[in-house]
Amino acid sequence: MFDSDRWNEIMMTLRRNKLRSFLTMFGVGWGIFMLVVMLGMGNGLKNAVLGGFDGFATNSCFIWTMPTTKPYEGFQRGRRFNFDNEDIRLIRDNVQGIEVCSPQLQLGGWQGGNNVNYKSKTSAFSIYGAEPEVLMVEAVRITKGRFLNRQDLLEERKICVIGKQVIEQLFGKEDAMGKYIRINGVYFQVVGITERKSSAEMGDNPDAKIYVPFTTFQKAFNSLNEVHWFTIVAKPGEDVARIEKDIKRIMARKHKVDPTDDNAFGSWNMQEMYTMMSGLFIGISGLSWFVGILSLIAGVIGIGNIMLVSIKERTKEIGIRRSIGATPGNITGQIVQEALTLILIAGYFGLLVGVGVLELVRHFAGDADFFKNPGVDITVALVAFAVLIISGLLAGLLPARRALAINAVDALRAE
Repeated sequence: MFDSDRWNEIMMTLRRNKLRSFLTMFGVGWGIFMLVVMLGMGNGLKNAVLGGFDGFATNSCFIWTMPTTKPYEGFQRGRRFNFDNEDIRLIRDNVQGIEVCSPQLQLGGWQGGNNVNYKSKTSAFSIYGAEPEVLMVEAVRITKGRFLNRQDLLEERKICVIGKQVIEQLFGKEDAMGKYIRINGVYFQVVGITERKSSAEMGDNPDAKIYVPFTTFQKAFNSLNEVHWFTIVAKPGEDVARIEKDIKRIMARKHKVDPTDDNAFGSWNMQEMYTMMSGLFIGISGLSWFVGILSLIAGVIGIGNIMLVSIKERTKEIGIRRSIGATPGNITGQIVQEALTLILIAGYFGLLVGVGVLELVRHFAGDADFFKNPGVDITVALVAFAVLIISGLLAGLLPARRALAINAVDALRAE
């Protein structure tokens, strides 16, 4: 391996056939390049999509009511109904595997905006009646003050937690903590400020939300004994789909809804969505490896063929070496070393160019929400080079066997 004469001979062979050597190495370099770029691009897309779930409880679901589509027990189809306070207890007591069952209310309905006043300023925001546990699901963090607590619910306190956008539009540079805002004529004191954790929006803009205690909301905004939807978080290892099904079954019996009326309840299963997206990116990664490895194999086959051509051209040289005492190991070692040299040089430059392309994409993509931090880790590089080394050994050993099969006397007579 460290024989300088052997290295000089290999370099001389490569220089003597520059175009052939370049085209041969290009196939392997292209394979590594394709593998790195495809995996890196897949990771960039994965980071953007799955990063959108950051801060959200991926083992959660949301359930709300919708107009019935089937008549049942004297009720006509198209009947509208709401969850109520008793449903909170029914779900918590009768459905197994729930870690959090959080009832929620929204002023004005889904994605409804409401005027909020502070002094002479007015702007529209989403108003939520919530319990403290909702923070386990919402992708927001407390940047100042505190969130809602159980005492706020018990005492029906008129306090609120507001998002970053509320601060910007109503308070500007003024400190909002302790100040009072007016919502539908009711004053609430600001006790906390939130900002989003994730770039994704599962519904309303997190920075434009205002949270007030659930019990306070019911009294202040004439929503007594109403629940607009439930936020459910499952215990670790529990199937959210099963919990969702059990809740719908219990609620259908309670509110006299046909058990087969699948449209009477709306739901959104985050665990299902997250699992589906994770599976998609596993498939993309697998496809990238498959295409990349096939490209590498094609390049290695090209090197193997070129080595066979090289051996045919050097038949007489091999015969002379064998006649003066060169062992089969010497012949094999030189051929394998030459094949490995071609493959490793090509692999190095292919990896280098691939990483360079990913860095350019990262630079121009910037902070785009749809594509983040494309790249590959060191494991990919190590695995790729391991494949290259194994392939290089095969690309050298097979032609070497062909060289050793030539009779020395016949080789000396070759023209």
